[in-house]
Amino acid sequence: MTDKTTLKVKLVRSPIGTQESHRATVRGLGLRAIGSERVLEDTPAVRGMINKVAYLVQVL
Repeated sequence: MTDKTTLKVKLVRSPIGTQESHRATVRGLGLRAIGSERVLEDTPAVRGMINKVAYLVQVL
């Protein structure tokens, strides 16, 4: 059984007033309210999404 690495991501800034694609990316990461956190699998796709909205999220 292989252990999959994970990333914990927290929404620290509001996506209101940002580009629609950035708001959609935040929702795609499963983040709703400011302060919400998600544990996500560490994949290139997830890393790309985090990189796109890096100014809104924090990786814990």
